[in-house]
Order: sequence, then structure tokens, then C-alpha cells
Amino acid sequence: MVEDDISLGIVVSDQLRADGYAVTLCENGAEALRRFQEEAYHLCIFDVMLPVKDGFTLARDIRKQNTEIPILFLSARSQTADKIEGFNAGADDYLTKPFSAEELQLRVKALLKRVKLQTDIPEDKVVRIGRYTFDTENFTLQSPSQLLTLTKKEAMILRTLYKFKNQLIPRDVILNSVWGQDDYFVGRSLDVFITKLRKYLKEDPNIQINNVHGVGFKFECQE
Repeated sequence: MVEDDISLGIVVSDQLRADGYAVTLCENGAEALRRFQEEAYHLCIFDVMLPVKDGFTLARDIRKQNTEIPILFLSARSQTADKIEGFNAGADDYLTKPFSAEELQLRVKALLKRVKLQTDIPEDKVVRIGRYTFDTENFTLQSPSQLLTLTKKEAMILRTLYKFKNQLIPRDVILNSVWGQDDYFVGRSLDVFITKLRKYLKEDPNIQINNVHGVGFKFECQE
């Protein structure tokens, strides 16, 4: 749940917890996108007017990575144009403030029933990448000759690349996944981290991180 009005966010999240849900409360869109990348969620509840990254932009970024998770907007912006923009951004439902706890409960239940979610398939914590073993929780990368401890951002970038292995992944997807934003300065940081990862993975010639000019990267791994 993303709500910059902390008082309202606490009230709503406490109500959802009382209904049996586990809730992560964030104050801005960039923080929310980072948390979305770090944990598995079944539902997103966004305010629209958020600092750093607004709710509509956040929804579009989420949709680039997950087309199935339900998105519910809770917003004081009640104009038809706002609702249309919300649905065009990827929302499944749009509830205007003020709203009753009962209505929110019903909308949450309906969204979770409507969308088929694969909740029983956990993401592997330790994966094989060619000759390497990558521990995504402890940020270690082990080859036959050495054990490397990655920084958190290095591990997040490698995890994102591996998730989309042998596919073209746009730069903005990686940037939003790791930094929660897409601008020139973090883009330059990404290039530095990619260079480091190439060095870490050079023992296996079957692993390549190829730059597709103007688009993104392709993490090629022939198992």
C-alpha cells in the first residue's frame, strides 16, 4: 500500500491487517517500486498524488514487470478523466476518497478473486547461472575458483537480469527495479555495475551481458 498521508495509511493498513492481510506501507512511489522488487505481493493499493513517483507512473512501471497483479487506486481525484487515466495506467479498480471500510474490504476481496495468482510457486533463493551459484539472499556469487560477495545493487541487477535471461530487457525496467527511478545519473551508475558484473562472470564464456544500443540489455546464458 502506498499513501503519503501517513495517518490515513496507518488507519487503512491496520484495518487490512485486522482482516487477515499482511501489509507493507510506503510513503512514496519510488520506495514502493523498490519494495515490490524485493518481496512477493498479491495486491497493490496506490494513492495517485504521491511524492517522487506518482501513482499513475508507479502503476505503469509495475505493469512492465507484472501484468497480473491487481492494482487498486484510492484517490481524492474523482473526475472521470482521472479514473480513465488510472485504468489506462493499468488499474483494475478505482475507489474515490472518502470511502467506507466495508467498501474497501469488498473491493479487495473481489480483486483477489478475479485475478488468478500463482501464490504457491516461491522464487528460488539459490540459482545456478552457468558455472556459478548465485545466492540471491546473501548476495554471494560462487564459481569453481572463487566466492564473491556482491553489493546489494549488484545482486539486485543480477537477479533482474537472470529473471529475464535470454530476453531483451529494457534499461528502464532495470533502473526502476533497482533504483525506483529512471534518469541520466542512475543510468550511468547502471553502466558501471554492468561492467563489474561482466568481470565477475568472465570465467564462463557461455554467459554474456550484451548491450542493445538505445534499448537495454540481453543476459545470455547457455545452460
